[in-house]
Amino acid sequence: MRIAIDAMGGDFAPREVVAGALIAARDRVAREILLVGRRDEVEAEIESQGGAPDNISVVDAPDVIEMAASPVEALKRTPGASILVALQQLRLDNADAVLAAGSTGAAVAASMMVLKRLKGVKRPGIAIPLPSNNANGVGLLLDAGANPNCRPRNLLQYAVMGTAYYRQVFGEQNPRVGLVSIGEEETKGNALTKDAAKLLRHSGLNFVGNVESRHVFGGACDVAVCDGFVGNIILKTAEGVVELMMGMTAEVLKERDPQALHSVAKRLDYAEFGGAPLLGFERLVTICHGRSDRRAISNAIRASARAVDKHMGERIIEGLARHQGMIREQAGAES
Repeated sequence: MRIAIDAMGGDFAPREVVAGALIAARDRVAREILLVGRRDEVEAEIESQGGAPDNISVVDAPDVIEMAASPVEALKRTPGASILVALQQLRLDNADAVLAAGSTGAAVAASMMVLKRLKGVKRPGIAIPLPSNNANGVGLLLDAGANPNCRPRNLLQYAVMGTAYYRQVFGEQNPRVGLVSIGEEETKGNALTKDAAKLLRHSGLNFVGNVESRHVFGGACDVAVCDGFVGNIILKTAEGVVELMMGMTAEVLKERDPQALHSVAKRLDYAEFGGAPLLGFERLVTICHGRSDRRAISNAIRASARAVDKHMGERIIEGLARHQGMIREQAGAES
């Protein structure tokens, strides 16, 4: 298994990206890890951290997409951008998965340019693991920001892909799917959620109905689906609340029960999950938090390796195939 990593993406690149890759390489998580970026900078960082084991390679990419840049325009101007070159390794079968911690917009746009989407999928979505009070302690939210403007069939596809992913990764054979809305009642929501709920009720999935955003964490469902605008707001709000609560409780727990503080912090830390898969492409792309440190990067590499080992793409294709008739029918109704 070979995993290509955009070594120049993220707030602490290339230092932390290289460090995380070296941790995973030394643990033999993958047969080969390809660090894609400015060769001189990446190789200098490798040497400063003790050198590379024999399963690390560097692929030169002279350009970098800045976080503040307009993704599509920047990608057109910089064909040698590290994220593009990394994805090309995937398209050319030089890699089995790609990992990126830079601009999410650039990663999504570049994936749309380089990779083939799964049959029937128009809008891929980011599936992000979140802490939950469900049986597995982890819930899945998608879309978390790739597609802010959705149609009902997009939400159905997210539910199908999320169900397949959750089943394979977390071992829950019949994950509960919830549709994020402003209330649990069927009458609550906007036109998008009401139409999507009708599709989900007849999908054959384990649809439990509307859920409020608090239920994403409360364990009312395992897979929560929404458009990327709502999903990204949920994600960023959750990050802010976690930072606030950890700051408020840290001083008390540090003195009274430091082990409890460590346990809580670990469960809420995004670095434990590593990254979020971008579902809807024929090949695996994992998007990491822009602030990812070496632990987050190494965990994301491990998660990507597990997804490849479990043939995640094949399971998602099987799920989509069972719902193609409903998706086509809805596409006709929306056109």
